Amino acid sequence: MQRNESITDRSVRGAGAVVAFLLAFFAVKPKSPAGIALIVMGTILGATAALGFCPLYRLFGLNTCPINQR
Repeated sequence: MQRNESITDRSVRGAGAVVAFLLAFFAVKPKSPAGIALIVMGTILGATAALGFCPLYRLFGLNTCPINQR
């Protein structure tokens, strides 16, 4: 997997993951459908931020990473 996310993109995704988890555990019940959706969204955002790779970016041919990779 080649990185396709910039540092800014990864930071925003990481912050989004934290917000989603906080909302899931403090604003709604974690076992409700909304809580489960927030946990799933937070997990996906956190994983893509940690890895620096977004499968949807690859699917649509996007790349925000400033490093030219071969």
